[in-house]
Amino acid sequence: KLLIAICFAVIGLTSTVAADTALVMVEQDGCVYCRRWHTDVGEIYPLTEFAEVAPLRIVDLHDLPEDLTFASRVVFTPTFVLVEDGQEIARAEGYVGDELFWMHMDLLSRQLSEHRSAVSAP
Repeated sequence: KLLIAICFAVIGLTSTVAADTALVMVEQDGCVYCRRWHTDVGEIYPLTEFAEVAPLRIVDLHDLPEDLTFASRVVFTPTFVLVEDGQEIARAEGYVGDELFWMHMDLLSRQLSEHRSAVSAP
């Protein structure tokens, strides 16, 4: 039920002309919570409306790409960072279960909406 509600909440974002937006998952080898996310959510995420707005990009904590700019150092894995044009908009740290993850995605989608409204305001 929560997933369906979040998908509908994100639909509003798809109507906005999007910049290069992605959900960056920062993970590392041996991360139990990262593996758990892949098991619980990994196959579902690409099927969601949020994935249409912010496709998943997985990066390694110890080899962060130069095309991404984080607001602060990433310490915990997994960390989910919403980026637009390579710049961090918002983040959610950790994974303790799918229900909380989807709640974080709802929050991130609202922050993205607010960011886009602020950027497009005259």
